Order: sequence, then C-alpha cells, then structure tokens
Amino acid sequence: MKKRTFLKTTGIVIGGMPFLLNSFTNKKGLPKYWVWLRPSLKTTDSEWVDIFKKLKESGVQAVLPQIYSSSSALFEIEGYTVQDRWLERIIPIAQKEGIEIHAWMWTMICNDSKMLEEHPDYYVVNRKGESAATSPAYVGYYKFLCPRRPEVRAYVQHRVKTLASIPGLSGVHLDYVRMPDVILAEGLQPKYNIVQDKEYPEYDYCYCDYCRSEYKKKSGIDPMEIEDPENDADWYQFRYDAVNDMVNNFLVPEARSRGKKITAAVFPNWESVRQQWHKWDLDGFLPMLYHKFYNAEYQWIGEEVVKAKDRLQNDKPVYAGMFIPHLKGNELVLAYEDAKSKGADGFALFAHGNLKDEDYVMLKKMTK
Repeated sequence: MKKRTFLKTTGIVIGGMPFLLNSFTNKKGLPKYWVWLRPSLKTTDSEWVDIFKKLKESGVQAVLPQIYSSSSALFEIEGYTVQDRWLERIIPIAQKEGIEIHAWMWTMICNDSKMLEEHPDYYVVNRKGESAATSPAYVGYYKFLCPRRPEVRAYVQHRVKTLASIPGLSGVHLDYVRMPDVILAEGLQPKYNIVQDKEYPEYDYCYCDYCRSEYKKKSGIDPMEIEDPENDADWYQFRYDAVNDMVNNFLVPEARSRGKKITAAVFPNWESVRQQWHKWDLDGFLPMLYHKFYNAEYQWIGEEVVKAKDRLQNDKPVYAGMFIPHLKGNELVLAYEDAKSKGADGFALFAHGNLKDEDYVMLKKMTK
C-alpha cells in the first residue's frame, strides 16, 4: 500500500425547510450519500457529465473533490500557487446533474515551498524539539502547521473564506484538521516497522515556542518539563483546544457567513491526533471508519457510529466513512446496513476512483 493512500487513508441545498426533508436529504439540509473524489485535470467536461450522471443514478448526492492537498490549489485563491481552476469548472456540471459539491481541503498540512522557506516557525514541533517543517513524522509530506498560532489561523481562514465565496459551491469539507498521529492505528504500525505502545517524543506534538509560551502563561509550567505528558489532562486539553478554537472561531464562521455548509473528515481514534471533534460546531461529520486499519471487521463501523453519536450528544449528522478497498463482495451493503441500524445518517465512500461496476449496483441498493 502506498504511503499517501494509507494516510488519507488523504450553492444548491437539497430539500429546503427541515420539516420537508425526504429520504434523499438529511438533518440540517445536508445530503445523505457522499463520495470523496481525487482530482483529474485531464478529464473532459463531457466525461465529467457522465461521471456525475452515473453517481446520481446510483443514489450519490454529494461529491467531495480534493481541491487543496498542501502545495497548490485547484481553485482561484490569492497568495497560493494555482495549478488549475478545476473546482470552478466542475461545479456547474455537477449542479446540472443534481450533485452537490463540497470542496475537500487539507487543512493543517502545508508543503508550500514559500511557507516552508519564509515561515518554518509556523510548523508544529515534537517533544524532541524537531520541527515538522524539516523532520516530519512517518512520511515526507506530513508537515503540519501549528493550529494555535494566529498567523496560521489567518492563513487557513483565508482559504475557507475564498472557497465559501465561490458561487454554486454547497460546502467546505475539512481534512487533516488535527495534529500528527501520536499513535498510528494498530493495523498500520507494522507497515512502517513501528511499535507504538505509548506516546513517544518523536510523534508527540506540539511543543513549538508559541505553544510552550502560551501554556506557561496559563499554567506556569513549560510543557517540555512535564514529567508524564501522556497522562497530563490539562496539557492534553490545551492541545485539543488549539484545534477546537481554530475550527469553531475561525473556520466555521467564514463558511456560515457565506451560506455554506461546513463538514470534516475525522478520526475514530480522535485522542491520538488531538482531534476533539465532538466539540466542533460543524454541520456534519464524516468519520473515516476504515476498519482494517484498526484490525477490525466491518461490524466495527457501526460500533464506532454509536460511539460518535454518544460523544456528540446532539443531532448533528454522522456519515459512516467507508474505505471501498476494505469491503469485498456485498460487504459494502452489509456494512452500511449495520451502520445505519446503529444510527448512521448516511455514508461517505473513499473514493470515487475505487468504485467498480459492481459497486454502483450495490450503491443503488444502499440508497433506495
């Protein structure tokens, strides 16, 4: 399995008033059935018509195209390298076929050469004092910005503001809105010859100068001097809040003020990535319940939906994120039926490129 794969692995509102929602819409006016889509710049407009038409006929209502993956943008935005205006091109095509577009952006990972050169201090630092700008964990592109820094918050906020201003876009979808994994999912550790039976310093973030200074102001303690950081609840919450505050006070308002929905791809093992997402004021959540990464069977997906609903303690929708390569034969249908019986408000499939002809047949069963 390629490294990139495992670590992703990387204006129309359907329905209207809440009390008029039908079987093809969900709470808060959101779609029920989603698919993540990697970019394909060489695909023609007529080919996109066929793609969206096929998805719509299979019951899919929303597509999440990846329009920013840490270095260049696939939409017009000031201050970024713009590779293509692909997002603006596909929105009207999808709309015509009855498909919503929610722009999928990497949030904290930044491999922009200008940012790395001019602002290496904006990146997270591990407990060994190593910056993700120069010594990223696990894979070379794992260069996370620090979510507590005001400059970083403004940088990411500008991206959400720009996306939310695009006519016809239905929503903004956040990915990698977290810190690096302090502990990888157990099914992934052998692939990297890693044994993580506790939180090791090289994977534990963030100890940048700004975070250390802010925590010392709050507590009187330099986090580098905490004897047992893995079991220090206050230090843990401080790092959760770095992400919580950025999402709730900087990103959500930008989307909402422009009439856009805002969702996120989130982790089931949220503690390990400092991602306390049940505290986020989003419109919906797409937890990535890729069961084999956790050495589990597909029934685990439904179990995690139950846990998500229990943590949220509200009526925000949870869409069961399923990794298509992990589900063979009719397991896709079985996994979703089980998740739905446990409270899932719909599904999100990773990814469009993995769908085979037989999967489209199963999609029709799942969405009828």
